[in-house]
Amino acid sequence: MTLRSCRFTRALGVCLVFGSVTSTAVAQPGARDGEWRHYGGDEANTRYSPLDQITADNFSELELVWRMKTDNFGPVPEYNFQSTPLMVGGVVYSTVGTRRSVVAVDAGTGEYLWMHRLDEGERAEEAPRRLSGRGLAYRDNGGSGQIIYVTPGYRMIALDAVTGQRIPSFGTDGIVDLMQNMDQDIDPIAGEIGLHATPLVAGDTIIVGAAHVPGSAPESMRNTKGYVRGFDADTGARKWIFHTIPGGDEFGNDTWLNESWRYTGNNGVWGQISVDLELGIVYLPTEMPTNDYYGGHRHGDNLFSDSIVAVDLETGERVWHFQAIHHDVWDWDFPCAPVLVDVEIEGRPGITKVIAQPSKQSWLYVLDRETGEPIWPIEERPMPASDVPGELLALTQPFPTRPPAYDRQGVSEDDLIDFTPELRAEALERVSNFGMGPIFTPPVVADPDGSYGTLMLPSTGGGTNWPGGSVDPETGIFYQYSFTTMVSLGLVNDPERSDMDFIRGNPAGVAPRDRALTIRGLPLVKPPWGRISAIDLKTGDILWQIAHGETPDNVREHPDLQGLDIPRTGRIGRVGTLITKTLVIAGEPGTFTTPSGERGAMLRAYDKVTGAEVGVVFMPVGVSGSPMTYMHEGAQYIVVATSGGGQAGELLAFRLGE
Repeated sequence: MTLRSCRFTRALGVCLVFGSVTSTAVAQPGARDGEWRHYGGDEANTRYSPLDQITADNFSELELVWRMKTDNFGPVPEYNFQSTPLMVGGVVYSTVGTRRSVVAVDAGTGEYLWMHRLDEGERAEEAPRRLSGRGLAYRDNGGSGQIIYVTPGYRMIALDAVTGQRIPSFGTDGIVDLMQNMDQDIDPIAGEIGLHATPLVAGDTIIVGAAHVPGSAPESMRNTKGYVRGFDADTGARKWIFHTIPGGDEFGNDTWLNESWRYTGNNGVWGQISVDLELGIVYLPTEMPTNDYYGGHRHGDNLFSDSIVAVDLETGERVWHFQAIHHDVWDWDFPCAPVLVDVEIEGRPGITKVIAQPSKQSWLYVLDRETGEPIWPIEERPMPASDVPGELLALTQPFPTRPPAYDRQGVSEDDLIDFTPELRAEALERVSNFGMGPIFTPPVVADPDGSYGTLMLPSTGGGTNWPGGSVDPETGIFYQYSFTTMVSLGLVNDPERSDMDFIRGNPAGVAPRDRALTIRGLPLVKPPWGRISAIDLKTGDILWQIAHGETPDNVREHPDLQGLDIPRTGRIGRVGTLITKTLVIAGEPGTFTTPSGERGAMLRAYDKVTGAEVGVVFMPVGVSGSPMTYMHEGAQYIVVATSGGGQAGELLAFRLGE
């Protein structure tokens, strides 16, 4: 089979391997028993809870009943606190602080019960994924329960959930060194590998992904490979490994030309992982290979980059895969968890087991999670070639036909701000120095006398980023926050910074103000800059979209905009949605001057059916983690992580007054 024809069938999810797929107990959708036992609420990452004590009628009456500061959990405070805590048995668990400590607090009062910290020294200080990370995992072992988390230095630790003590029978005194037994040699200090995401506990198996140094200018085309592994939950022993960059005799190796698979790194899973316990299948959302914006050293389609890979829970063997981008040079890797839900699709008989994968490109890829077949056609469309020396782009890219993109894609003059004729004229003048075009327009070599770079929308951060989406399993409606912002992709040759022919950079001699993607402090692209979309998975239709986040102060108070009626613009950030029986709940990123005159942000509630805002609650600073909810002693709580704007991380817990 040729590379091109194999690529075509793979994109359509037809390359299936049906072997022994094990099954375990059937998982019910959504968070169960009034608790929040998983990062995404359940193993399917639905971020749904059926709790209904907090409603549209009383949401605005929520009170802040406890708050947990994280300032002292590390040598310096953390200003990017991304955790989604867990609640099990009346105890809230979270990673906190710059050393990624683990704390257990009373779910009703926030009082500390225990704290665990591992001092990793230089290994943590030099790690590519530092700070507190996004949380931890809970395992029901039939006893006191276990807390599983990954340290900044890429060690997996198992703790007793009651005492916080390490479990001696797990690994070596409760620790598994994840830099070992990874089918490659990794220097514990210089090895560029770690993880912000939480492990996934799936029955008696723990699945752990791999992440690398974020950035656009790697020193070398050679890097650590981001393999995914499954571990025995009792002993910590490795059960299996999945090579996200296939070896010489493995399926997909022919998509790496000139043996580039040997030295290319990255290609890991830095977002959350999902599992269908009934099918016994784990779903891996993969990232892209080294380098994010230039693929001249890795010709070919580069499996299994930018893919959803379904693997057997017990063996790690590939069941099916779907590649969303062939030979990515836009940094549009999958950043978040696939969401699993059973839906009655219009025009298809019976119930379909669906996987819905949000993306940086603002497409929601909807597939049959048993087979990988698209629910609606995904078309391979011809793509332009690259003008960058040495680059060989894929001839086609996959385009979902349904649902439509939930945020804007590509850049044209119609996307530029037009609040006033003067601002419009300045915006047109500014973009005249850049290239524009539809989605998948390639990067260019940055030229001070030509194009400074290709304007790209969505940006390298999305669209959608690591908080991902959520779904109501009762209705099959998917809810997704996204943001709208542009970046410029220009490439430069800089041998002093990298051995790669090109890395991302700016044209020499061009002042920052002349290549800024703002005009008089305003974004070049018109609002809304942040939105929430409701997507019906039964039909593939977008039901409603609303701007999420109050208009920034610098826009409301801008001297050029006074007297203009500008609707709420929404805000750019990383925002997770929480779904309850009747509400969509999401916090605002950043801060603004609230109606009371205080600086802060709002936790907002929307009607699930219409998108109408039904309640708000004040927060002293914007959200930096995704909200969760639980029931404790007859009261429903909502807890969310906040930080930023000079304020260190906190957990805020809200409930109705007694």
